Amino acid sequence: MGLIKAAVGAIGSTLHDQWKEAIRCDNMPDDVLMIKKTTDNGVISNGSTIIVGPGQVAIIYDNGRILDASAEEGVYTFDTSSTPSLFAGQFGGMFKEMWERFTYDGASAKEQAVYFFNIKEILDNKFGTPAPVPYKDWGHPIMNSRTNSYIAMSVEIKCFGKYTFKISDPFLFMSQVAGTADIYRKHDLTEQIRAEVIGAFSNVLNSLGGDNHKVEVLELPNRTDEIKQIMDENVFDEPLRKRGITLVSFVVESLTLTDDSKEKIDNYEIGGDVYGQQGTLTGAYASAVKDAANNEGGALNGFMGVGMMNMASGQTFSGVNNAFNAEHMKQKELNEKEVEEKKEDTWKCPNCMKECTGKFCSECGAKRPDKKFCKECGNSLDEASKFCKNCGTKVE
Repeated sequence: MGLIKAAVGAIGSTLHDQWKEAIRCDNMPDDVLMIKKTTDNGVISNGSTIIVGPGQVAIIYDNGRILDASAEEGVYTFDTSSTPSLFAGQFGGMFKEMWERFTYDGASAKEQAVYFFNIKEILDNKFGTPAPVPYKDWGHPIMNSRTNSYIAMSVEIKCFGKYTFKISDPFLFMSQVAGTADIYRKHDLTEQIRAEVIGAFSNVLNSLGGDNHKVEVLELPNRTDEIKQIMDENVFDEPLRKRGITLVSFVVESLTLTDDSKEKIDNYEIGGDVYGQQGTLTGAYASAVKDAANNEGGALNGFMGVGMMNMASGQTFSGVNNAFNAEHMKQKELNEKEVEEKKEDTWKCPNCMKECTGKFCSECGAKRPDKKFCKECGNSLDEASKFCKNCGTKVE
């Protein structure tokens, strides 16, 4: 039993009247990957016609056996006396190999059907990394003090994009995925494909961040062709291929760093020289600056430690030092202002003449007298003042 290709234009000729049945699939939208067509009684009569449309593969199924198949669009006659023709089209010798693999001694025919497969490129499939993926960023190399060599900075990224796929082996797809379902839609497989695409992409990231490629993390969205090439060369999408599916295109639309990775890169770039040793020490410097600024005993001691770090490193770190100096001056001004405010807040007890702070004398308990103010300029006056320090007006 097999298919015989009808003459061109036969469908519109008088031969059309001789066909007992016409089995066809007029429309296969992108969300339908396989659909079953048969007759009312489940038997395909000898002489029936089978019509294969563009972007379709038709497989003749007979009670657990594959009888014949066609990947070439056209009109065919089902002939029970002929041998399988296997119109392979773009699939080459694959059809014959798969037909022999799937053919086995079956019982008498109980069910015959034509399974139509959508072999067009299936578009607009989204993917995203559910959790941050580690990546070695050679755009920000750091010095390994043990080996005295540069290594990539370890960061974490999130990626989102789109991919397209197509059924590359209908026999394998039928045996491993769709079976003999009446209809198999894309959404039945989407989650599995997405998980395997993300797994393949993670393997590609490991390769791109390796010593052979050393791609900077922010350059990844521009390496779409390279990502697909690496995926093909290393067969990272092998789980998909084992199901008769092949990835056609793969596009990274957006890439974001985790907050920790952003902070790590920002701290690195404070040093200014991308390939300088300060890249390895920036985190320590940042911590030292923060600790020095928050040092209750004064910022000077803290920043002395920073200076010693500079000396120990044997580097100038001009960009880092400028940041330290600015932070030092800011903290110094705050300290001086705080000292001045405390000085202005002291008062002399009129009872025991002890210098005090607060509302009561710590020596005799006398209450702090109300402040006096200059009647001309409003400046606050000390208790013993006879003239205003600001304008010289005599105190009455």
